[in-house]
Amino acid sequence: MAEAAAHDLEIERLSVRYGGVIALEDVSLRVPAGRIVGLIGPNGAGKTSLINAVTGVVRPHAGRISLGPQALERLPQHQIARRGIVRTYQNIRLFAALSVAENVRAGALRVPGALDDAALRALLERASAGEVEPRARAGSLPYGAQRRVEIARALAARPAIVLLDEPAAGMNPQETGELRAVIRGIAAAGAGVLLVEHDMGLVSAVCDRVLVLNFGRALAEGTPQEIARDPKVIEAYLGTATA
Repeated sequence: MAEAAAHDLEIERLSVRYGGVIALEDVSLRVPAGRIVGLIGPNGAGKTSLINAVTGVVRPHAGRISLGPQALERLPQHQIARRGIVRTYQNIRLFAALSVAENVRAGALRVPGALDDAALRALLERASAGEVEPRARAGSLPYGAQRRVEIARALAARPAIVLLDEPAAGMNPQETGELRAVIRGIAAAGAGVLLVEHDMGLVSAVCDRVLVLNFGRALAEGTPQEIARDPKVIEAYLGTATA
């Protein structure tokens, strides 16, 4: 299944405000096609606000968001999705009463043609959910399996950019290890990945670059190794230096 046309996601001097509260201020970030970029920071740093701005859930106060040549910051959510930007959520948002197959097919609504059984199985395999029965009710699955089905639903849209909001939350070490392979596979297929995550082991293992937010502003940016050694990041977030 081919992905959407490969384009970089560009975020330039983005600011988001909720009334008088500044959630993001002057934040810039680039997610290249086929690369994995981490977004980390303490709770309340503005990570989910950034994802919400990119996907049209909130409208930026200032700044530019673009996918290739297309400006996104004034588009409604459904038009942004049609251009190839998809997301998962910190809190799982599957249609619990529907089957796994119905959930995954819902992600493919913008894609021409029906998602046949073989293509559906292939999507579940890509999301490390190959053992999941497509006819099972999504809400009956174990937590980790629901997380993986949500990723399969996102991949059904053939995205150019995938925004993952804390996908490892609630997963055990084995599931997190499988998630590493899933995220790398998404990038290897040509999509850019923005990974919001508190699991620094996962971030270090898969990310090409990392942006650190603190109080709505960019604190540092670099490779995972550079970020782990940055004194500002250690003080604000990591707490201890890592090798």
